[in-house]
Amino acid sequence: MLQSSIVSLRFPLNPDAGDPACIAEESSKVVEMRPVDLARRHDLSAQAVRNYESAGALPPAERTSAGHRRYTARHARALRAFLSLRRAVGHRAALDLLSTLHGGDLEGALTLLGRAHEQLLRDRTTLTVVERAVGDLEQGEDRGRPPRTLWIGELAARLGLSPATLRHWERFGLLAPSRERVSGHRLYPPSTVHDAELVHLLRRGGHRLGDIAEILGQVRTMGENSSVHTALTASRERVTARGIALLEASAALADHVRDGAASLGR
Repeated sequence: MLQSSIVSLRFPLNPDAGDPACIAEESSKVVEMRPVDLARRHDLSAQAVRNYESAGALPPAERTSAGHRRYTARHARALRAFLSLRRAVGHRAALDLLSTLHGGDLEGALTLLGRAHEQLLRDRTTLTVVERAVGDLEQGEDRGRPPRTLWIGELAARLGLSPATLRHWERFGLLAPSRERVSGHRLYPPSTVHDAELVHLLRRGGHRLGDIAEILGQVRTMGENSSVHTALTASRERVTARGIALLEASAALADHVRDGAASLGR
């Protein structure tokens, strides 16, 4: 027999008829929810909710005398925070943060949240750099992309650099020239010339070679200019969606912490 302070509810399938999370948070009573009640609003299975609890995304649930889990508004807030955070930073990072919090390490959880914001800022900055670099390259293409493969000396002269600089970029993994079959001399096809121009542009902008390697990798996955703008638009939309999800997750985490989540699991 459950204590009289616990209200056992069975929530309707229709979300308009009442969300267990909302009801639990608005009520002054302690509301008991089954795994299926907690899962229903988020289109999850009851087993998924139990798995999240086992992994630390939710604080440990109390059990009835029969061994059934009893979830409360605190668990509803934790689940909402976890799902929002997962949309922003991915499953593993979200799980690490919530399990750290439920382990009683509030400072550790806040550090992980700060790193998530830092990563999002880096991604936004990288995307902006790529957008500007692609635009600058397109504006400067009045001289045209070479119709043929260039030797290292020709490419160096085109960029106003020394051949040693191009070889250094190659050792760093930024350029991948082919080799002439007989002499072994480096050959730079038009696509590699484009990479060299982008590297040169970013170096003039003060970017480190390590950062350029990351940026160049993103540009290469986007393909030629005909699809770059579409890819950039999609990337910008994804970054924006992650930013909104991180805002939602931060708000949900704040509610969760105020409810005393950091003391759970000690």
